[in-house]
Amino acid sequence: MCLFNYGARDTGCVWYRDTMLKLVLPKGSLEKATLELFAGADLAVKRSSSVQYSATINDPRIDEVRILRPQEIPTYVSEGLFDLGVTGRDWVEETSSDVVSLGELKYSKATADPVRLVIAVPEDSEIESVSDLPAGVRVSTEYPSLTKRFFADQGIEADIRLSYGATEAKVPDIVDVAVDLTETGRALRAAGLRIIDTIVTSYTEIVANPASFADPAKQHAMRQIFTLLNGTLEARTQVLVKLNVVDRVSLDKVISLLPAMKSPTVNELHDSAGFAVETVVPKADINVLIPELRDAGATDIIELPLSKIVR
Repeated sequence: MCLFNYGARDTGCVWYRDTMLKLVLPKGSLEKATLELFAGADLAVKRSSSVQYSATINDPRIDEVRILRPQEIPTYVSEGLFDLGVTGRDWVEETSSDVVSLGELKYSKATADPVRLVIAVPEDSEIESVSDLPAGVRVSTEYPSLTKRFFADQGIEADIRLSYGATEAKVPDIVDVAVDLTETGRALRAAGLRIIDTIVTSYTEIVANPASFADPAKQHAMRQIFTLLNGTLEARTQVLVKLNVVDRVSLDKVISLLPAMKSPTVNELHDSAGFAVETVVPKADINVLIPELRDAGATDIIELPLSKIVR
């Protein structure tokens, strides 16, 4: 069966190279989580070694895969070197790249939470807010453009210095303030720093080249890939629960406990032996829910993982 009407012959579907996508994925801190997400979406990335920058995905919509630093990805996508890329909103803003966002992919290095580009000062500093910072304040950051725009908007003259890593370690001996990316804040606290403001909150995003996105066939392929990725992320937060109940009274009690996506599926068992119930529920609630279901009269309770949820 053809996914797109690109043309067909007796031998089956024909995929023309100019309708296939060039994809770029992030190397570094997001690399492992991104590759796991693509594998979960049945878009497994294959390469000869973990240091290989070229890769393949066995999917007719994807022609080429490269793995590069996320800092570079928005620029390369904007310039048309790639049709589609995965990067952070922080780097899109930093580079002021002209890209089309298909949407957020809610995962980070270690959690499903966004990362934040924050302003941090020493824990024992008297500085409580950005407005307390003096003119000429020394700032270290890997995001000089975003930082410069932020301080200019605040009306504060700042000496902004490009950092090549370990930004938090430069405060207070080398600079006064760190502008750094954090997911949990743990590294900043370990360095004796305190957050006083947030410049931008950033989720991972899937972004497209505007000209490629304007092509109907390519846009269709892009949206299908986003559907697979987003459905995989959605499934990580949910589980399928199946159970039996022996009578109508127990069924009503059980149904009242289930936070179903729409409504539970209920089927009568053979020989009127009771009812079978199944539904999808938040994974975060399952440790409390299963004992409550048991108390309400449910039996044979099964919890199953999900691969994708496509709404």
